[in-house]
Amino acid sequence: MQNGSVIKTKRRSGQSVWEFRWRDRTSGKAVYRRIVVGTMEQYKTEADAREIVEGIVLEINSDDLRLRPTVLTVSQLIEHYRRRELSVDNTWKSYATKMGYENYLKRWIAPKWGMYPVARIKPIEVELWLRQLPLACGSCAKIRNIMSAVYSHAIRWEWVTRNPITHVRQSAKRRNTPVVLTIEQIKAFLSHLEEPCRTAVLLDASSGLRVGELLGLKWEDVNFEALEVNVTRAVVKQKITRCKTEASRKPIPLDAELAEVLLNWKLQAPYAQPGDWVFASPHKKGKQPYWPGSLFRAHLKPALEAAEIPGNVGWHMLRHTFGTLMKANGEDIKTIQELLRHSNYKVTADTYTHAVTLTKRAAQTKLVKMILLPR
Repeated sequence: MQNGSVIKTKRRSGQSVWEFRWRDRTSGKAVYRRIVVGTMEQYKTEADAREIVEGIVLEINSDDLRLRPTVLTVSQLIEHYRRRELSVDNTWKSYATKMGYENYLKRWIAPKWGMYPVARIKPIEVELWLRQLPLACGSCAKIRNIMSAVYSHAIRWEWVTRNPITHVRQSAKRRNTPVVLTIEQIKAFLSHLEEPCRTAVLLDASSGLRVGELLGLKWEDVNFEALEVNVTRAVVKQKITRCKTEASRKPIPLDAELAEVLLNWKLQAPYAQPGDWVFASPHKKGKQPYWPGSLFRAHLKPALEAAEIPGNVGWHMLRHTFGTLMKANGEDIKTIQELLRHSNYKVTADTYTHAVTLTKRAAQTKLVKMILLPR
């Protein structure tokens, strides 16, 4: 089994980097390979750089019979998973998904299980550990699913024959119900907003767009004649990415009155060319859209407080509000699913549509009247 070598070297620019070198024998003869792992600023010591190449070491020894699951650690497996599944070249997962996976792997999974042999992980141990984490049930469920994905990756590479995480029980139920605004609250909220925030919130509440998709819109995406908005990209941490799923890339309808509001904003917007962002940041001279966090803190949060809307609210509440109000209006679940652009209607039904109190009361009243109706 070869481990290769990690050495310091300098690029022509004079920048000091870590380089990993090994012998590739796939062609039958030894061919010396090398890749740059990262800079000295990124990885201070050789040990730090060595951790990054564990996945590469695992792959170049994948045909070595001496590499058994009993000596394969979770840390090595994670690094190989990162290299194959979370790299820039991999287009199966969106940028936001990759970032989420990286966060959970780095912050929770690797620190706890990294030094364990993959064959040592037991379902009950993982289950008990998840129960002790100071996280919401949904976050614990994500950790479980990511661990399961890492083991499935190991099965595909024939390093293990079973996935112990499939037997780990973990609920994804929320501890708190998401805040859903009423029509009156939406109106009050909008009355305390100025442009472009008013148009952004109105468009979001009327379409159910994810905030990354909303701020990722360009004027060329808005078809005022066909009354459609083509959702083709999302902006996550100011990085332009493809939409989350194929269903997310479907166009959404644009109501005529909403189109007029959007057109009025275009007429007064400082950046209104086809290739400009609909909600371009003046601080970035139109080259980037607004940041959702800064926009929320500076404008949306004060407006929510002025409208006396309580609760832990954020951009995503507008998406939940859209789904819930659609359901309250009697729209069928398939229509709501397609408007929210979910690939699975179960997500729409279980997560994004909440029965409002008036709807529940009306449903009960209707049933009571039927029961008490005289014969």
